[in-house]
Amino acid sequence: MQRFKTMSQPITIYTDGAARGNPGRGGYGVILMSGDRRKELSQGYKHTTNNRMELMAVIAGLKALKKEGMNITIYSDSQYVVKAWEQGWLKNWIKTNFKGGKKNPDLWREFYDLAQQHSIRFQWVRGHADNPFNNRCDELATAAADGNELIEDVGYLTANN
Repeated sequence: MQRFKTMSQPITIYTDGAARGNPGRGGYGVILMSGDRRKELSQGYKHTTNNRMELMAVIAGLKALKKEGMNITIYSDSQYVVKAWEQGWLKNWIKTNFKGGKKNPDLWREFYDLAQQHSIRFQWVRGHADNPFNNRCDELATAAADGNELIEDVGYLTANN
């Protein structure tokens, strides 16, 4: 994965996930911004869910960063992702080892480990509204889901077979 080189400025990350069917083909879109620098990321998957794509978008954005200790604001239209972090659900899920059948523990653990390297704040944005960055992420996510270069979501396959 190509890394996003940043200065010491705050990082803004916009993310979105999409699935054609739930489960079905899916994809994510990410925009990373710092000062006047901007980078777009996307990837499509053969068989996954919308929530997994929303989480994978955040993970892909964080993995693209070259430095630790960054101040990051992540914009997402996923209440699932935003509330899990901002309202502390994720800490409880990890503490109880995702007891009660909480979904996507593989991705939540990966996100949590990456999040420990930075100072992260989430901001919810209304999807498919008037935010051009969220709309662009949606375009990236849906194009990836509809594309020909789909890869396997191994975590989804493992959990559902």
